[in-house]
Amino acid sequence: MANLMNRLEALEDKYMELESLISDPDVISDMPRWQKYSKEHSDLGEIVEQYRRYKVVCKELSDDESMLATENDAEFKKLIEKEISDLKAEKEAFEERVPILLLPKDPNDDKNVIIEIRGGVGGEEAALFAGDLFRMYCRYAEAKGWRTEMIDANATELGGFKEVSFSVQGHGAYSRFKYESGTHRVQRVPETESGGRIHTSAVTVAVLPEVEDVEIEIKPSDLRIDTYRASGAGGQYVNRTDSAVRITHLPTGVVVQCQDEKSQLKNKEKAMRVLRARLNDELQRSQNDKIAADRKSQVGSGDRSERIRTYNFPQGRITDHRIGLTVHRLENVLNGELDEIINALITAKQTEELKKAD
Repeated sequence: MANLMNRLEALEDKYMELESLISDPDVISDMPRWQKYSKEHSDLGEIVEQYRRYKVVCKELSDDESMLATENDAEFKKLIEKEISDLKAEKEAFEERVPILLLPKDPNDDKNVIIEIRGGVGGEEAALFAGDLFRMYCRYAEAKGWRTEMIDANATELGGFKEVSFSVQGHGAYSRFKYESGTHRVQRVPETESGGRIHTSAVTVAVLPEVEDVEIEIKPSDLRIDTYRASGAGGQYVNRTDSAVRITHLPTGVVVQCQDEKSQLKNKEKAMRVLRARLNDELQRSQNDKIAADRKSQVGSGDRSERIRTYNFPQGRITDHRIGLTVHRLENVLNGELDEIINALITAKQTEELKKAD
């Protein structure tokens, strides 16, 4: 524990150093440098705040124990003992959290995300379930106070999506949604099935951290931009002008498109956001073999055998196969109550990282 506390002390020193730097006129005049230091300062804020509270608790605990040793009033001693008990509980709780607080942080955790949902095995039923997942994620984001924005959608006549992509904007969005990447399997009697048989369908979800222009360079000469008339099942997905945009990144062959807005300029801006996110993802995978292996296992091809989670409607249950978790609150989860599952995944990940650190 002494070693961990020394690391926390060093982090507090670093935090104060950064605090001084971001107030320095020379640093303020150098915007990229100021942004870098501000980000580092912000990232350390939570752990330093908790560590400072821990030091206050230790000081108050020591003072109370000294006071208790000399106090003669029985009633007052009871109050001191109660306070000592509370302080000890707070101190022990922090000491249990320290190893987790010191785990390396995913640099993408604070970022906005772009989520792409695609129907896999199952035809129209897969498209309907893609719509269910889309609404589930939108409700979850709304409950967190985050903003969602449609990027592109290929809707079906029955209200599902062959493909749908959208962004979620809010601090920490990636830290929660990243656990949704993979193949989601659904078992239910389809709305399109009159015989009452249970069908199995699959939908793939890809979650990409959104990146800024400065994080990844895209040369205009590397792009082919085509415009066309939006199409779809009707309603909001059909425009009467050539406002839809398709962008091809020639060096990699990555193709993105957006047709949700009536403005060609807005569709281009959205498509470029998706392109940056995809190219960043490709870059990370090429630089790290482990990332490449993880993504292959997470997203896969949409085949029902490659799954991270199963939604069984007849039994009203959801099973996350990565950690063997089963919950019998299917309707609640589809209404956006995802925290129980995501928190369990985060705990499992932290446990795994702690084992590696030992």
